[in-house]
Amino acid sequence: MLEAIAVAWLLLVIGDFLSTFLYHVPEHVFGSLHLKTHHSWKKNFRHYAILTLNIQVLLDGILGALPYLIVAVILWSFSPIGVIVGLLLGQFHVWWRHVTALGWQTPQFINILCQILFITTPERHWLHHQKTSLGFGDIFTFFEQPAQIWLRWLRLLRIRFRYSRI
Repeated sequence: MLEAIAVAWLLLVIGDFLSTFLYHVPEHVFGSLHLKTHHSWKKNFRHYAILTLNIQVLLDGILGALPYLIVAVILWSFSPIGVIVGLLLGQFHVWWRHVTALGWQTPQFINILCQILFITTPERHWLHHQKTSLGFGDIFTFFEQPAQIWLRWLRLLRIRFRYSRI
């Protein structure tokens, strides 16, 4: 039982770290797929995540989930149940963090619990939709500050790369 809990927790933490730093933040700097499908002012959660079968939306979701799936393969031999629970919790969190678009407000008790556990609430994630340079870390808020540093560094790298090509 403890092994399953540890594996589920590791899957979520390592998956969130890899997804944030290898896909999400770099996509905000160098890409457009994530910005078009996830941050466009024309879209809301019901449109892009539920009602559409747009291949770009699906690709963005797969690329964001890929680090979790790679970690799941690595951790499978330790606890298949832990991996399954971790993936289910991760998917639940994807749905939950987007419910503000449906009018959801997190109850105060859950909000406090999430702050203690460093879990991103739907309201915190909505901040990222409004100001795309804030609120990184899909599941855990403790990735926000390092992700902002990584974002600034990648932006400088992009500028430097552009000037070196001139």
